[in-house]
Amino acid sequence: MRLALAAALSLPLLAASVLPAATDTRQAEALYDALRLDDLLAIMRVEGTESGLELEDDLFAGRGGVGWKRALADIYGPDNMEGRMRALFVEGMEDATVTPLLDFFTSDTGAEIVTLELEARRAMADEALEEAAEAALERMQRQDDPRIAGIEAFVEANDLIEQNVVGAMNANYAFMTGLADGGAFGAELGEDQMLADVWSQEPEIRDETLSWLYSYLNLAYQPLDDADLAAYTELSRTPEGQALNRALFAAFDEVYVDISRDLGLAAARFMASEDL
Repeated sequence: MRLALAAALSLPLLAASVLPAATDTRQAEALYDALRLDDLLAIMRVEGTESGLELEDDLFAGRGGVGWKRALADIYGPDNMEGRMRALFVEGMEDATVTPLLDFFTSDTGAEIVTLELEARRAMADEALEEAAEAALERMQRQDDPRIAGIEAFVEANDLIEQNVVGAMNANYAFMTGLADGGAFGAELGEDQMLADVWSQEPEIRDETLSWLYSYLNLAYQPLDDADLAAYTELSRTPEGQALNRALFAAFDEVYVDISRDLGLAAARFMASEDL
């Protein structure tokens, strides 16, 4: 389900250590803004809403109408996304040394990287552009383009494949839990079966993650000099970079697990009303 990928495929990630609490909060807020996470979440809101509309067709034959659109607007609303994400991010960075990260992401190079990531994320929402990005990556791989090695190093430094696969599976399990709690499966599907179903999706999720992530990163970083990409990768390997990576993935995972569960609960209500 594309909904699952929407959670974890996002900005490359970074940062942490110890400062007075008040300073940490201010700097963490400033870093959140420098990363333009609210702009990213706005893009992800559109992705999630579109996936929700596809879900309507799959689960209750397009009969959700205005009520389903209203439910999606609530589930993907600012309180569930921007508000929670900011709070979780600041909490996750409370023991972190933020200054080196803030210096980087407010520099010309850092700001350019964030902008390129956002522009690529918007582009990948267009099916034709996503296919073009995948084709470009395949050509580069056939030609053994050295940029591919740089992207692979960046992915490895940030553990992007495993983190995204785990995030996607957590979101899928939360969605199924919401469906079950909402009575969509009756008494037929227990926790063991749901876990088995989610694990059965792991190979497909991993393949989708690999394809989407490498195509996205290649598209995003195409304008970057090799030296800038290498410097970004080195920053990712620092203790500060690893701490930010953990904080971002933890925040996105919590936000999207809750959203996915709410989506399952809402879908179950519409499925039940259709059965009646």
